[in-house]
Amino acid sequence: MSVITRILDKNVVKQLPKRAAAYYSNKPNIEEDIGEFRVLYLKTSKAQAFTKKKYQKPEVLPPRSNEMPVDQNWGNVWPGPRTFHPATVPLPLRQGYVSKGSPPDKYANAELMKIPNFLHLTPPVIERQCAALKKFCTPWPKALSNDELCEKHFPFEVISSNYCHSSPSIRDPMARIVTIKFKLNDLKFDEKSRDKYLRLVGDRYNSETGYVTIVTDRCPTQKQNYDYAMYLVTALYHESWNVEAWEELKTEADMEKYIWENNESKKSVEKLFGKNSEDIAESKQYANAVINFMNEGESDYTLANYGDSVRILLGLPAKTNVL
Repeated sequence: MSVITRILDKNVVKQLPKRAAAYYSNKPNIEEDIGEFRVLYLKTSKAQAFTKKKYQKPEVLPPRSNEMPVDQNWGNVWPGPRTFHPATVPLPLRQGYVSKGSPPDKYANAELMKIPNFLHLTPPVIERQCAALKKFCTPWPKALSNDELCEKHFPFEVISSNYCHSSPSIRDPMARIVTIKFKLNDLKFDEKSRDKYLRLVGDRYNSETGYVTIVTDRCPTQKQNYDYAMYLVTALYHESWNVEAWEELKTEADMEKYIWENNESKKSVEKLFGKNSEDIAESKQYANAVINFMNEGESDYTLANYGDSVRILLGLPAKTNVL
């Protein structure tokens, strides 16, 4: 009965069954049984007062950036990485492109919202974070006070990159690439093994800097590529010291470059002067001129250098320019 009394109206009592109509006809006021519940009128009448709900416009607060003091602590306003919010950033930023006019401002700008920002990494915040991490750091070793000492104790330089993604997969194909650099002079060679090593590495050696660079990216993970790169370094070094049986059969015509000590030119100089080439002061310059001429090829520089060294070796007067 309590449910029925909430929705009844005096005008609809007559429509109820006789037993229910007799019950409610004795009630002088139906609203007395209702109590705190409001009456739901199923049938409107002119007697009912109709009040129109007054629309109240919500109060819009001014942007937070207009009330920010100039000396505020920005680290408290923007403590970490987050999506760009125009009302919080007190900067007149613009992003996007329109055919006419200036780029759109920061309000309702989807271009500013979809790109990552580093507004939380301001210099004061970085300095404060470094100061907090400083107590967990150890002092730099005194034995590594400069770059020369670092290269002496740690000759191998390993270069790799790590990436972070906000995507279903955290793996990046570029993260598997590993680069190892080291100076060729840090390895122990003789003349023959050094020449063989340079031919094995090919263009991975830079003659201007003296560095050998090995890049590996064939394995799926960074750790696997690092192990493979170290294997290549070890295998190339030991292979350069190996001497195959066919290498012992090489003659002077099979050599990849001209070697002064193994050629007839040295013997001719020693026969001409009647003593060893090491005892002839002018023979060193002549030997270098012959080596450059044979290895680098014929050019104006090598020809001129060779001619000058021959005159010095034989004691002839220097060449004079004839106008």
